[in-house]
Amino acid sequence: MTEPIFDHDRLDVYRLSIEYVASSFAAAKDLNGCHRHARDQWLRAAQSIPLNIAEGNGKRSLKDRSRFLDIARGSALECVAVQDVLAATDGLGDDRHGELRRTLHRIVSMLTRLIARSDTVGEPAVKHTAGVEYEYRDAEYEYKYDEGRKPEPGRPPEDGLRGFTNGKSIVRPG
Repeated sequence: MTEPIFDHDRLDVYRLSIEYVASSFAAAKDLNGCHRHARDQWLRAAQSIPLNIAEGNGKRSLKDRSRFLDIARGSALECVAVQDVLAATDGLGDDRHGELRRTLHRIVSMLTRLIARSDTVGEPAVKHTAGVEYEYRDAEYEYKYDEGRKPEPGRPPEDGLRGFTNGKSIVRPG
């Protein structure tokens, strides 16, 4: 029996983020003492990347999908900052820092493109003119009322349709 494949398993960014999590856990094994808080934050942020990619990819609406991918992107950027802190405090070697940083750069770039693609799938922007008032040029002539003029009595239609009006009331055909 074959193993089930989920939609997020097909995403390169998901697979790359799983590799990054494994690499960050391997690098974090040596961190302790004054680096333990940064280590814990780093590992939480690293795990958050693939978790949010998987959850976002399972959402039906593009808005929800983009929101989760954006959270994953934020977690990747957080990992970069934590790595910078660890590198500055001699918790992470330069070679390892550079390697992990390049991986994160790829992840952030891929997520940025996925988010942009999700945001542009929709109708093009249309400028709506609701609230714009238009000038009606013949408005001054439209509602002239002459007080001395009497209303015209009703007339039968001139096209020969008799039996519907007699000028004063409706007459039903007999």
